[in-house]
Amino acid sequence: MSTAAASPATNNGEAPSVYDILREFNFPIGLLPEGVVGCSLDRTTGKLEAYLNEACQFSPEDPYELRYKATISGQISKNRLTDLKGVTVKFMFFWVNIVEVVRNGDDLLFSVGVATASFPVDNFSECLPPGGCGADCKNGKGGKIKTKSLVSPA
Repeated sequence: MSTAAASPATNNGEAPSVYDILREFNFPIGLLPEGVVGCSLDRTTGKLEAYLNEACQFSPEDPYELRYKATISGQISKNRLTDLKGVTVKFMFFWVNIVEVVRNGDDLLFSVGVATASFPVDNFSECLPPGGCGADCKNGKGGKIKTKSLVSPA
């Protein structure tokens, strides 16, 4: 896969990685797991795609479990990632799609449509799981992720 189509080159002449793109739009790199092998960004529409070698599942902390499909996509703009596809979280006994991530100051708000959870941005300063998806991702364990609140939309 090519990296960051329609994106300007980095200082060393290479296309930016998806982690560079996340930082550019004010998101921490830990929104995506380690091991992204390529990405594309259409700067006109904000359409972002990131590619893993294979689907990935790990538990950063009980009771949370995350799944990433091999292709993750969404619309990115400053402090907002919408129309997210390819990322699910286990909520009680069900897997639900994370559809939107919004940065609000030092917090990230994750929306699954029926509820929103708030987490400190610092929880996502590093990519999980250690070693990256594709290595031992299905059995991967990550660091601590602490929630600030879980709210239903008004």
